[in-house]
Amino acid sequence: MKTLMDVQELQDRMTSGAQTILLDVRWSLGDPHGHEHYRAAHIPGAVYVDMETQLCSPGGPGRGRHPLPSADTLQEAARQWGLNDGDTVVAYDDSGNLAAARLWWLLRDAGFASVSLLDGGLTAWRAAGFDVERGEERHCVGSVRLAPGHMPVVSAPDLLDGSVADVLLDARAGERFRGEQEPVDPRAGHIPGAISAPTADNLGEDRRFRPADELRRRFGALGADRGRVAVYCGSGITAAHEIAALHIAGIDASLFPGSWSQWSTTEGLPVATGA
Repeated sequence: MKTLMDVQELQDRMTSGAQTILLDVRWSLGDPHGHEHYRAAHIPGAVYVDMETQLCSPGGPGRGRHPLPSADTLQEAARQWGLNDGDTVVAYDDSGNLAAARLWWLLRDAGFASVSLLDGGLTAWRAAGFDVERGEERHCVGSVRLAPGHMPVVSAPDLLDGSVADVLLDARAGERFRGEQEPVDPRAGHIPGAISAPTADNLGEDRRFRPADELRRRFGALGADRGRVAVYCGSGITAAHEIAALHIAGIDASLFPGSWSQWSTTEGLPVATGA
């Protein structure tokens, strides 16, 4: 299954009646009102996905703010979305898929390959003149079977001893990487040896992913086309977006799920600042 689906292809699938589970992952840091935004306007037929309760487990010091959900939590959530084995999933949000990529990564990790991101998300859908609807959408409970472990991950000890990654990309904004500001976590800076690669640079002004050749040039300039690549962000959510962009560019990468929120709250781990 290809990583991206454009809005016209989704519209054609919906018109033809092709089995498609459409999932709305409306979430952003500092905005707890994703469900309200969904109820106000979403793509027809889309089911709301709650980031905090369905795509994460409870966080804490030394674990990070958004640990990966348990296998049981993810499977139960997927069944509540109406997902069955053999379905096609299309995930989107209204922020260039910065949140929806978490769902894309989790389903791929769970062995569910038929999942794509709607390129440009709700912004592109509306720009194309397609209808939105209000309210809540629910499907019949599905019976999908999920089993995590299909996507590579790395841990803090792995990164500390340098045994699993030749290139470590930090997907946060540059000012957070440099340690100039830290709005959420207790320490400012970055993991020593990491390279700044802000997730926002994966997107064009229209919130669509940049073309594959542009992404290849971008990551090639960062050295990510040579050797083993790992990615982290603030809490492991937008790092999945970077992994999706790398995938589009033809580069496989591992996720550090706890990301900076775990690293910065673990006693004894070193922190670097500056460019």
